[in-house]
Amino acid sequence: MTVQPLVGVIACLATVAGTSGGVLSADRRSARAGADTATSTFEINGLRVIVRRNTANDVVAANLYLLGGTAQLSPATQGIEVMLLAASERGTKRYPRELTRQRTTAFGSTISIAPSDDWTLFGFTAITSTFDSTWAVFADRVMAPALDSAEVELVRTRMLTAVRQEENQPEAAVNHVADSLSWVGHAYGFAPGGVESSLNSISVQALRRYHATQMVTSRMLLVVVGNVERARVEALVSQTLASLPRGNYSWSMPSPRPKLSRALVTRAAQLPTNYILGYYAGPGARDPDYRALRVATAVLAGRFFTEIRSKRNLSYDVDAPFLERAIASGGVYVTTVDPNATLAVMRAEVTRLQSELIDPDGLERLIQQFITDYFLKNETNADQATFLARAAIYQGDYRVANRFVEDLRRVRPEDVRRVARTYMHDFRFAYVGDPSKLSRALVDQF
Repeated sequence: MTVQPLVGVIACLATVAGTSGGVLSADRRSARAGADTATSTFEINGLRVIVRRNTANDVVAANLYLLGGTAQLSPATQGIEVMLLAASERGTKRYPRELTRQRTTAFGSTISIAPSDDWTLFGFTAITSTFDSTWAVFADRVMAPALDSAEVELVRTRMLTAVRQEENQPEAAVNHVADSLSWVGHAYGFAPGGVESSLNSISVQALRRYHATQMVTSRMLLVVVGNVERARVEALVSQTLASLPRGNYSWSMPSPRPKLSRALVTRAAQLPTNYILGYYAGPGARDPDYRALRVATAVLAGRFFTEIRSKRNLSYDVDAPFLERAIASGGVYVTTVDPNATLAVMRAEVTRLQSELIDPDGLERLIQQFITDYFLKNETNADQATFLARAAIYQGDYRVANRFVEDLRRVRPEDVRRVARTYMHDFRFAYVGDPSKLSRALVDQF
């Protein structure tokens, strides 16, 4: 990647967003955010749409965000929205059985489903010349899935197989256990992709009820990024998705996590290495601490790499993850043959971050590197769509993304130390590996 494309990515992303308030209430704050002539927004029958014209190439990404995520779920309905959308590939009113897949394949387009805690992303990537044709298939999958019993059973079997395979993969298992453990008593503790018990119990009738009651325009945010005009998108939406019932859904920030003490769940496994992941709950996305904690975890990740991987060769994979949700999570992660030695170093680095001020010049360099890495990882049109959506949903205005770089550069060493002290405690850990190699006393220090 040369410098010029990166500058283009940053400029493109930096022009697409604005400030804070209620969900999608952008108009009052547009003047403060600066002009963005490439991006526009409109609403039809409660369905909010953001279009960003990008003529750099002919790729177009259209992402539909079904708001709510895990807040839509109960223990018995985990995975229901994913199952519904996956089943729509097996036939719709206009495209029976596998004709939906055949049409998108013929267009060279891809349609994907990505469930998460705050929304389910149902989107597609096409080129300008096949955008309308792909949209027709995509919209019919949202509006009129056939939900044939035999086809639903095929989807159920595939989803169950995926869940079982994930349980047998130590990295996936430790992620699932740690995140669920960190959010006991909160909607984030549900699995948006489902668990074995819920996937087995969801009936075709339940899918049809869910479609009838939850596929409403007030739950939907559509973001389109690519070489396509607003008028073209507006016409397609008017003819299809906007005809769905409006409903009365209103997205709001999730409630704070209940206060939880330290915890550890261990899963014994005979493996070449041991997997450790611990999370703590962070601030909400509208809290100024959100950006400071993002920076603090980047500082910690860098120190872990230096002390654990480079100096001591205790791990090939170590990190201080930051989960970017309406309520953030931070944590520590490592795969290592010596869990106790690694945890001791991690604890020392967390303590150092909580007690010492990072060098201002070093912090400035790290933030610049983080910004560069972040945009490199978010350079596709589909990534830019989620960048816009996150600002619109979490901050109430897609223009907030304009301030992403500015907000990070505003973080000071005192902010890093303060958020480390405020949030980096009461970790809840998952461990997959040899239990005899792990000291509970070390875990209890976090």
